Amino acid sequence: MQEILRTNDPVTISFVESLLRDAGIGFLVADQNMSIMEGSLGVLPRRVLVEDGALDQARQLLADAGVSIGR
Repeated sequence: MQEILRTNDPVTISFVESLLRDAGIGFLVADQNMSIMEGSLGVLPRRVLVEDGALDQARQLLADAGVSIGR
């Protein structure tokens, strides 16, 4: 799996999850539980990882939806 997005905005994470799920792209949201270790301040970003073979498709999907992935 490869990282496509890193953010601590829960709305963006939810939107990206929905887009990827609807497109049938396998993904994983990593570091969701890191807030427990940091004291629930929300400063550690979550990472969205997609299947290796779907990286280009996922990038295009997010670009078409207006989600900035910084790459």
